[in-house]
Amino acid sequence: MTAFRTVVTNEDELRTVIGGDPSPLAIAKEQRTLDVHCRNFIARAPFVLVATADAAGRCDVSPKGDTAGFVLVLDERRLLIPDRPGNKRLDGMRNLLQNPHLGLIFLIPGVEETLRVNGRGWIVRDDDLLARCEVRGKVPTLGIGVEVEQAFIHCAKAFKRSGLWEPERWPSLDGLASPARMLFDHTRPPGTTVEELDRVLQDGYRQRLY
Repeated sequence: MTAFRTVVTNEDELRTVIGGDPSPLAIAKEQRTLDVHCRNFIARAPFVLVATADAAGRCDVSPKGDTAGFVLVLDERRLLIPDRPGNKRLDGMRNLLQNPHLGLIFLIPGVEETLRVNGRGWIVRDDDLLARCEVRGKVPTLGIGVEVEQAFIHCAKAFKRSGLWEPERWPSLDGLASPARMLFDHTRPPGTTVEELDRVLQDGYRQRLY
């Protein structure tokens, strides 16, 4: 059941609505390993989105960011994403325990094309690999090891339409609640004000990035 009135229910209908098959170029660009171009892109990317799903198909997308090149390219088939301190919800990690399939989108500021990588992910504790991810004397406890199955460059149309890297097109933030206000209204923590919650957030950003 769905609240929507008209939905597409099979690929033939989807192709009819869209109007055909992908171009030969769109098919041919898919790589099974990380070539020199993919490696160079990842080495310059300070941000990656990690998409996972649990055994029932419930999805999660988690942002990961650090200094450019923080995702290690171990070889043409393997990556390592270090796990930095967070809120300990572990949504993506828990999904991987049930379903190892994941999707990644790497972003480089100012570059409108993105790199998409799909494969299988594992929660890893290899000391030698995690040691290579040390920052400010802190070695991550865990990482996500990725076995690459697909890699390809995604076109820039979404970024051109959104103007994501064009400050003059950024929307006004007038009327947008602060993150502390959003969190306060969502959680209603007893005995805490919005200002106190904001101080907690800012202290965490200053002291617990690594």
